[in-house]
Amino acid sequence: MLLVTGCAGQPAVTYTSAAPSPSAASRNFDQETTGRPPEGSEVFSGEWAVRAEADAPSKPNALCQIGRAEFPAIALTSTVYGDLSITVRFKPISGREDQAAGIIFRVQDKDNYYILRANALEGNVNLYLYANGRRSGIKDGSAKVTSGQWQELRLEASGDRLRGFLGGQPVVEATDATYKAGRVGLWTKADSVTCFDDMVVKPGL
Repeated sequence: MLLVTGCAGQPAVTYTSAAPSPSAASRNFDQETTGRPPEGSEVFSGEWAVRAEADAPSKPNALCQIGRAEFPAIALTSTVYGDLSITVRFKPISGREDQAAGIIFRVQDKDNYYILRANALEGNVNLYLYANGRRSGIKDGSAKVTSGQWQELRLEASGDRLRGFLGGQPVVEATDATYKAGRVGLWTKADSVTCFDDMVVKPGL
């Protein structure tokens, strides 16, 4: 269901329910044109490009964020999901300020969504609310995130229950009811150069 609302100080809510019978989706970027964002994506900020990565989990390509912005983000599908699980492989490559990799979900627009973020410099996996272009913390979780290695990040959202996993292990869990449905995508922070591969989205839990 599409519903556009938003008052001063309140997050903009575009989607209140999932699309009818949303399908599972997967992206490994191997059939995409290199040097540009994936087909059908919407870049919110940053510089996103499919490129060959010699150690990509599924060769030859990965999707990499190689620019700099406050919060580089990209929506990868127009499909609206409610309850869902998202799994993605990621590799933090470099960044003096940050080495972050994130999943964005229940995306309303470029300024309103949830974030599950792993950070190799800080050693944590955190949940955030992004509302009206401002990020606020929901819950922090301590975890070893390794720079230069591929790892698995997974998000589960069921109703207002949000759970984050790293390498299959639960790391962070919280409840928040701001957004009930929306699109999905990927995220980094500041000067993070990060690559992603093998993203799988499954509706329902």
